[in-house]
Amino acid sequence: MSTPRGRRPGAPDTRAAILAAARTSFAGKGYAGTTIRGIASAAGVDAALVHHYFGTKDDLFVAALELPVDPREAIAPALVGGPEGAGERVLRVFVGVWDDPVNTPVFVALARTLLDPSASHLLREGFLPVVLNPVGRALGLDRPDLRMSLVASQMFGIVLGRYVLALEPLASLPTDAVVAAYAPTIQRYLTGDLP
Repeated sequence: MSTPRGRRPGAPDTRAAILAAARTSFAGKGYAGTTIRGIASAAGVDAALVHHYFGTKDDLFVAALELPVDPREAIAPALVGGPEGAGERVLRVFVGVWDDPVNTPVFVALARTLLDPSASHLLREGFLPVVLNPVGRALGLDRPDLRMSLVASQMFGIVLGRYVLALEPLASLPTDAVVAAYAPTIQRYLTGDLP
């Protein structure tokens, strides 16, 4: 049976149906196992309509997370200065977005979800290749996937300690103090020697 083309009969919320199908697929099959065609089929629409509403699979993945901020857009200005000093710039954006009281509850809920072993593939197969690894490539780093996985280990450590577990005094430190403490390590992961 073929998937009907275009809009479904009536006035359904096609965008919402696509997002619901995408969330189900990403959660169940991970990023790598999810296809635009599969999402379209589950939503009862043509694959072209998925592309019309969301563009690429990467864009659909970010939309399905329902984040208050597109992390790719937030981090883009921090990449402009090149690799030197990028650790501090990227970290300042990261902590600033997480510290925003509008964003914090949504991001903490996402972090708690990703701590569940059944959802860890979303981090490995989705967030790292869609959001973080492109940062390493945009900065022109050698071995960007390794470098960005090291950066991710520090950033997720900050998330866990500062926001999820609220470990003191880390949870109460001003943004500048967090950046000062972690930026040298992030910078070393970006531009230092690798084993």
